[in-house]
Amino acid sequence: MKELVISKIKNGTVIDHINSGKALLVLKILGIDMETSLTVSMAMNVPSSKMGKKDIVKVEGMFISDDELNKIALISPNATINLIKDYEIERKFKVTPPEVVEGVLKCPNPMCISNAEREPVKSIFYISMEDKEVTARCHYCRRKIKDLAKYIS
Repeated sequence: MKELVISKIKNGTVIDHINSGKALLVLKILGIDMETSLTVSMAMNVPSSKMGKKDIVKVEGMFISDDELNKIALISPNATINLIKDYEIERKFKVTPPEVVEGVLKCPNPMCISNAEREPVKSIFYISMEDKEVTARCHYCRRKIKDLAKYIS
């Protein structure tokens, strides 16, 4: 079997064990688009002994924030974050979906108070795991959502 070789980064973030097919959404969460000046490496559908297939994102010169971590945990709860300094792993950890997120998800219920333009209300969702899938329940209308990638604002 041939191996895919992606060069190491000197300083930045490596996000490994991303659920297959979610790497583009991770780039969107990180605010990386076609006009970025950052050096970005991305691999999708890479063979993985644990996951079958996975995605990997490497970003030179960017250290991920807690807010971005929470969003990534919602779409890929098994992701691993590696913070790299001088080509060495300075810190490695797994993301953990937060219990509550505010202003991260948009409620799909058009009648929910969090969608009313006249109300100064931030969306609030309670996060839980059901059958290895991250789900969220709206604080205001109690609507339950799955496939959270569709609702990240």
